[in-house]
Amino acid sequence: MNCSKSMNKDLFWHMLRTSGYQSPVKSRFLVENVPGWARFIYYIQLVIIFVKNCIKARKGQYDHEAWASSSFGVVKIVESVGGRFQISGLQSMTQQKGPVVFIANHMSLVDTLVLPCILLAFSHITFVVKESLLKYPVFGAILQAVDPIAVSRRNPREDLKVVLNTGKALLAKGHSVVIFPQATRSDTFDSTAFNSLGVKLARQAGVPVVPIALKTDFQQNGRIIKDMGPIDPNKILYLKIGDPIPVEGGGRAAHQAVVNFIKQNLKAWGANVLR
Repeated sequence: MNCSKSMNKDLFWHMLRTSGYQSPVKSRFLVENVPGWARFIYYIQLVIIFVKNCIKARKGQYDHEAWASSSFGVVKIVESVGGRFQISGLQSMTQQKGPVVFIANHMSLVDTLVLPCILLAFSHITFVVKESLLKYPVFGAILQAVDPIAVSRRNPREDLKVVLNTGKALLAKGHSVVIFPQATRSDTFDSTAFNSLGVKLARQAGVPVVPIALKTDFQQNGRIIKDMGPIDPNKILYLKIGDPIPVEGGGRAAHQAVVNFIKQNLKAWGANVLR
C-alpha cells in the first residue's frame, strides 16, 4: 500500500501489519536535476535527527517510543531524497506469540536506522551491535539508550557468551533480538560469512528465528568514512520478513532455511550473491 505526506507512524504500522508498505512515486526536481543534491540533503537531515535524539538520550528521554519515532523519521528522510521502500512479509508477525530472534543480512547503515520503526510495530527489540559503535559521537549515546547487546568482534568465544547470556535474559522478558551474522556490511551476500549465532541463541532460549532479507544499497559504503557513502535514489530499498522458523535439534536446518530465504530474495531483487 502507498501513502501520502500525511502518513504518520501509527498509519505506517497499520500498513505493515495488514498489507505491507510501498513508497509512493514522487517527482523530486532537485534530486533529479542537481548533481550531489540528494547526498547532501540526505546526510544533513540525518545529522539533524541524530543530534536531536542524542540530546533526548542524554536527558534519559529516549525510550522505545522515541526510538520508533526517530527511526520512522529516517524512513521519511530516505523518501524525501527519492528513495522508495518495498516492505513485505510482516503479516505473519501478527500471529506470532512471544519474542523471536530476527536474523538479517547487513548491507548498509540504513538497515540499523529503519529496522526499529518496522520491528517495534510488533514487540520490543534490541540489537546485537559492535561495541565500538557505542563510542561514536552522537550516535553512540542513542545506541546506549536502547540497551543493545554489545560485542567486541575480537574474541568470538567471549562474544558468544555475551550474546547467549544477555540475549536469553532479554528474550525471557519478551524482548526480541536482532542479529546481523555477517562480520561487516556488504552489498554482496556470501553465506560462508554468515554465522549461526542467531540460531544458537534462539535454540538456547527456546524461541523461533525469523529471517529478514535486506537490499539497501540505496546508501553505499563510503571509501573514506564508511557510514557516509554515496546514495542512489534510483535503487529501491527492499525488505522482506519470512515466517518464524522453529529451531530443532542442533539448529542446522533452521540456519540453512534462514540463509536460503535471504539468498532467494536477494537474487530476485538483483543483488550480488556469491554462495
